[in-house]
Amino acid sequence: MRPTAALSALLTAALAATALTACGSGSGSSPDTIKVSYKQSTDNSVKVMDTYLADMKKQFESEHPGKKVEFVPIKAPDSEYYTKLQQMLRSPRTAPDLVYEDTFLINSDITSGYLKPLDPYLAKWPDWDRFIDTAKAAARGQDGKTYGVPDGTDTRGLWYDRRVFAKAGLPAEWRPKSWDDVLAAARTIKRKVPGVTPLNVYTGKPAGEAATMQGFEMLLYGTGDGTSDPLYDSASRKWVTGSEAFKDALEFVETVYREKLGPDVSDALDPNFGTAVRGELLPEGRLGIDLDGSWLPQDWLPGSGHAWPEWSERLGLAPMPTQHGQAPGRVSMSGGWTWSVPAKAANPGLAFDFIRTMQTKDNARAWYIANSGIAVREDVAADPAYATAQPGIKFFTELVAATHYRPAYPAYPKVSTAVQEAMEGVTTGDLSVEKAASGYDAALADVTGGQVTER
Repeated sequence: MRPTAALSALLTAALAATALTACGSGSGSSPDTIKVSYKQSTDNSVKVMDTYLADMKKQFESEHPGKKVEFVPIKAPDSEYYTKLQQMLRSPRTAPDLVYEDTFLINSDITSGYLKPLDPYLAKWPDWDRFIDTAKAAARGQDGKTYGVPDGTDTRGLWYDRRVFAKAGLPAEWRPKSWDDVLAAARTIKRKVPGVTPLNVYTGKPAGEAATMQGFEMLLYGTGDGTSDPLYDSASRKWVTGSEAFKDALEFVETVYREKLGPDVSDALDPNFGTAVRGELLPEGRLGIDLDGSWLPQDWLPGSGHAWPEWSERLGLAPMPTQHGQAPGRVSMSGGWTWSVPAKAANPGLAFDFIRTMQTKDNARAWYIANSGIAVREDVAADPAYATAQPGIKFFTELVAATHYRPAYPAYPKVSTAVQEAMEGVTTGDLSVEKAASGYDAALADVTGGQVTER
């Protein structure tokens, strides 16, 4: 269940203090040691990142005698991780030498002066030419400089339980053509398979960027013809208000929760609900359809704590359709993470050397496979050992052709929060679609300094 606001605030403050204390000696405690901060799973059984980084540490220290790698993990949901990381980046005393940055936040941190441009290092690194242009762009600031090295991307689609579909009389190879088809399948599951949540769409502020990107933007970017951005007008360099597309996406979310096609509202607004989806609801056959990301299988690998070798037989995959089935017929959103060097890092050169170790072709391929990620190195993407490593990789890689990227400008994190607030309003029933959309427009004008245009 969702914790009270007071308890959440206390937990956030306590965790932030812990993170700051953990890095309290400062990254400059030794010129031969780099401190690396990353997001550690809140699920203690999921050790994908920890295991990979431990291997990289051994390799790096073997190749660089006398040099050490020290980890400063932050165990927190996404929204809390971002807050803690930014607190650490503000001071030389607490700034690590290397940090794991979500691409949606990178321009905000660049504008705040938290990150160091990596161009001098990249110019001397031949492997940089192997990275695809769209991935490079995700780590580029508005000043044209690059502030991170991407370690993969992702796409999103519909996961569905074949056994639930069989009980509901739905097809084993499901390919919805419109939003109405998705809702119709969810209604059928509700009617014919009691005890199963028909459809999960992440929503509200506790879900953070998962609500904005896995939920809302997967709807919003499927409303038009795919030729213009429904969130940000690049021609005028302004954010979009007064959008019927925005209201249509909100109406879909409202329908899911008003008709009780989704999880209980108290569960949907639990910040750890994503962990329950991956670790319990899907493996236990208690969720019919899940609008989610390409990375889910990392939770089901042997030794993960949620090992589920049957997942590829039990679960089907379908592209999220556009609103009315209009071209291109499917939609996806892509993001990803980068390794970045803080502006106040004491050992930036050594930190980049660690990036080079992590991003050799072999190490990058190992990470993409372990993390169920989508390759951003062309040589890895063309490697049969990657393409056939896991069920689902081919499906999610093919979605790159229909994917969209967030307008990750400095204002975006605040815009994202405004989206989450609108979603939460229609999810709980406290706001109508019209009032939620109107509230979003007002919030958008406020957080962007009036840089809005009506469409």
